[in-house]
Amino acid sequence: MAMSTIKPGDSGAAVEDVQQRLAVIELLEESRVDGVFGEGTAAAVRAFREQAGLPEGDEVDERTWSALVDASYSIGDRTLYLRMPYFHGHDVLELQQALGALGFLSGHMDGIFGASTESGVRKFQRNMGLPSDGIVGAYTFAAIRNLHHSWEGKKPSSLQVSMGFARAADVLEENALCLFGTNDFTRGVASRMSNLSLATNPSSKIVSADSLLVRPDDSMLLVRIALPGDTVVDDQSPRVSFEPDNTLALRMAPAVEAAQGKNPPRLTIELPGTMWEDAGEDRSMQHYAITLLDALCAALAR
Repeated sequence: MAMSTIKPGDSGAAVEDVQQRLAVIELLEESRVDGVFGEGTAAAVRAFREQAGLPEGDEVDERTWSALVDASYSIGDRTLYLRMPYFHGHDVLELQQALGALGFLSGHMDGIFGASTESGVRKFQRNMGLPSDGIVGAYTFAAIRNLHHSWEGKKPSSLQVSMGFARAADVLEENALCLFGTNDFTRGVASRMSNLSLATNPSSKIVSADSLLVRPDDSMLLVRIALPGDTVVDDQSPRVSFEPDNTLALRMAPAVEAAQGKNPPRLTIELPGTMWEDAGEDRSMQHYAITLLDALCAALAR
């Protein structure tokens, strides 16, 4: 059944609903939400129709209402996932802005939940130790909200946040991390990261498992260096992909925060392979070690 057009002169709950949605998108002041379709509401509707690319007018017909509903959704109001037709609206745009600022999404922020947005969601979920299903439900919304200080009011970033080892001396001394791998290559990367830490600050508490003389205690963040395909049964720890390395520090920060809330605190960093560009094994280990340690220090400093 078609909806009745809401027009100037009308009053009641339907008008108040329209006004509340116009207030959410900041086209109408909260004080004007009174359930009466006066000139102020009419002006807001005209502005919204122009903004939404709809024909000129001050009435809320079915098409205008549908566009207004989409525009007034806030993140968390509904579960988002990839479907046809695509979800679209203000909540999707907020999601894209959050993922972009956190380093999980690049490209045009269009308010449409398409394949690229789903891919960004899956990366974020894996990064936070959540089921990587691409469905933005309660747990994923909660994780995004908990990180609001890292994305609200910030533009999408594709820049590397670099700490620099000289400035990381305090970070190395204040954070206890145990680095480990499960094969020769990843153990080599962990060992080089430990050596770099100790060379920067002899009091560094970021060390490899091979150099520990005692079993790590429950307060020590365990950082596993892994390769593609390396899995641990029932491991729900945050898993950070090394690539793209220019956003590694940005993506590392929320993963470290999530890992520190688990018992035991555990984080996995997945390398793209055992070869960096055309370098040999030793140079590849060193490149990964330097890049990972710098990103970890930047994440811990935040």
